[in-house]
Amino acid sequence: WLFVPLTLGLAVVMGTMETLYVRTGDEFWKRTVQFWMRLFGINFAVGVATGLILEFQFGTNWSNYSWFVGDIFGAPLAIEGIVAFFMEATFIAVMFFGWNKVSKRFHLASTWLTGLGATFSAWWILVANSWMQYPVGMEFNPETMRNEMVDFLAVAFSPVAVMKFLHTVLSSWIVGAVFVIGVSAWFLIRKRETRFALASIRVAGVIGLIAALVTAGTGDKSAYQVAQVQPMKLAAMEALYDGGTHEPLTVVGSLKIPEMLSYLATHETAGYVPGINNILAGGYETPDGKTALSAEEKIACGKKAIAALADFRKAREAGDEASMAAARQVLDENMPYFGYGYIKDPASLVPHVGLMFWSFRVMVGLGVYFIAFFAVVLFLGWKKQLERFNWLHWLAVWSIPLAYIASQAGWIVAEVGRQPWTIQDMLPVGAAISRLETGSVQTTFFIFLIMFTVLLVAEIGIMLKAIKKGPGAIE
Repeated sequence: WLFVPLTLGLAVVMGTMETLYVRTGDEFWKRTVQFWMRLFGINFAVGVATGLILEFQFGTNWSNYSWFVGDIFGAPLAIEGIVAFFMEATFIAVMFFGWNKVSKRFHLASTWLTGLGATFSAWWILVANSWMQYPVGMEFNPETMRNEMVDFLAVAFSPVAVMKFLHTVLSSWIVGAVFVIGVSAWFLIRKRETRFALASIRVAGVIGLIAALVTAGTGDKSAYQVAQVQPMKLAAMEALYDGGTHEPLTVVGSLKIPEMLSYLATHETAGYVPGINNILAGGYETPDGKTALSAEEKIACGKKAIAALADFRKAREAGDEASMAAARQVLDENMPYFGYGYIKDPASLVPHVGLMFWSFRVMVGLGVYFIAFFAVVLFLGWKKQLERFNWLHWLAVWSIPLAYIASQAGWIVAEVGRQPWTIQDMLPVGAAISRLETGSVQTTFFIFLIMFTVLLVAEIGIMLKAIKKGPGAIE
């Protein structure tokens, strides 16, 4: 999750700047958008190379996962590859090589459609990821031992997918906006291309502030959804071991906001929020009005489901329809806890609390910082005083890595918080992997680690070279 955020963020900045060029006819905006387009292209090329390899890993390292849910998980990835990726590939060629060859409006449409293609691609990838967090729209077929999709719209437009898309894409706009402001601030430090830098900062500042404010709102909605469908993730985010009503939100250390966690999780200040120990012990009332099972009870139900599946297959081979029906009934009753049958120790159901706790606070803390950062930048820009404050220019430059840290922290919260599950409650990581020798996985991991590190270093070097040349070097 290194290259995609900048691609999505720069796409919006480029589209906005080229729109200004078409509306005003000022060649300055053409020169400006071409500069950012150059940096977009460098990042886009490296991102494509890393993304393609990831999709191949489903067949190599995660064959059990692919077999178990490939009918569902493969659909959004196929749409992403066939529609979104080819949409990007088509219009990005016009965007880069169509200057002075097609009309201004057609080129503008190509720029926006390139960004839309990247966003459309992110939608389907996040649909697939959200389904792993909140599996819906499928039924398990014991005859094929596969989960099969029965409701495509439920998968494609689940509330978790919609909110994850908004939160992730808008946070990527923040990364793009901070990147543009930081690079522009470097030009101000060097006292070069002042008009270009100030204009870029104004455009990126507006986009960044809007994105930061809306991201905060979607974060609130996401926290509520997590509380409903992944309570263990929320408990780990808060390092909450023993929950209750009127729960405060921990800022850091002993600094707490009274009743805020209860409100975020239930939209009621007196709402009950289970802690890690409560979830493992069970016995509390869930949001749907049922009594939560303990981890031991869920594991027992999961083992029943696995045993019933084996009984069903034996009865099917023997042609015993009565036994098949009986086994199918037991399987259906316990299928919601199927994945727990592979869990050996209830303690493994708890994700890494320390990593979750601090990643969440880094993400939220930097999110608040960026709201203030964009507001200050826009205010000083409006007052025409942005050139005066050299300390702010350096702060903007060093905010670029902070934007990436915030983005990575958010991804850690989403993915580490789901552990030990590949698919929430359905398939743990240990049951999803391929039967590969440890040495084989380690070898390929380090090969890709070295290769991606070289690509990252190369990207940074090429970008720095392009930035040093400045917009004046663009034809």
